[in-house]
This record gives sequence, C-alpha cells and structure tokens, in this order.
Amino acid sequence: MNKEEQVLMGFRDLYNKLVWLNKDKMEDSLKGYKSSEVHCIEYIEKNIDSNVTKLAESFYMTRGAISKMTKKLMEKGLVESYQKPDNKKEIYFRLTEQGKVIYKIHEELHKEFQERDKAVFEQVTEVQFDSVLRFVDTYSRHLDAEIKKHGIDMKSE
Repeated sequence: MNKEEQVLMGFRDLYNKLVWLNKDKMEDSLKGYKSSEVHCIEYIEKNIDSNVTKLAESFYMTRGAISKMTKKLMEKGLVESYQKPDNKKEIYFRLTEQGKVIYKIHEELHKEFQERDKAVFEQVTEVQFDSVLRFVDTYSRHLDAEIKKHGIDMKSE
C-alpha cells in the first residue's frame, strides 16, 4: 500500500472509529432524530438565513431532499420558516425553542467527545496542525474542481 492509499485508508478508518465510538451516546441522547436531521439543526443554528440552497450545498444533497428534511423538522416543531420583508420569494429557516434544546444536547456531546480526545490533540504541534490543514484544504479544493469538471451542480439538483 502506497502513502496515498495509507492516507485515504487512515482518514476512512478514523472517521469510522469516531462514528462507531460516538454512535450509542448520540443515539441515546438524541432518540427519535436522524443524524442528518441533527446536523441540519446544527447548520441552521450556526448559519444566519439558512435556506434550502445553502443547506443542499453544505450537505451535498439535492434541494428536494433538503426540502423533505426541513418539512419533517418543521412537523416535529424543531424548525420554523420565515421570509424577509424585502424578499417574499426566499424562505429561510431558524430553530424553535425545541430545536435549540436538540442543538444544545448535540453541542454538549461534541464537547464531551472533544474532552475525551483532548490528550491526542494536546500532543500535536502547530506545525503539524498547519500541515494537516493545508493538505485537507488542497485535497478539498481538488475535489471541488473535479465536481465542477463533471458538471455536478448541487444547486440545480
């Protein structure tokens, strides 16, 4: 296995371990909510004037799939839609009080997981962090270019 394969396998392995390790606690604390719903709630809370297009781009999902998800979140009383007085065409989303409770539970879990893993990150130097972040950014930009080259437009799907 060459280094490129080792890096990709390492990222995949790390991701799978994190998901597996965090899964039970997440599911117990956020019973009745799918991971995609919780991450949609997180995005809406952290991004002002979230709309279907922004959510679709962020999650690499179609606008139709996001519309279905936000409709479910509205039915569950977690999200509400609104419009701006100067733009009656565009629909935006914000969390309800109940949605903010789910958001806070999710954030607390992430803090707990960060605390659990803190010992590893404390050993990483700034130079190492910068190197990894540079690589992730470079690879991400490459994948963005490939997506564009293949004519995949997340906005139109």
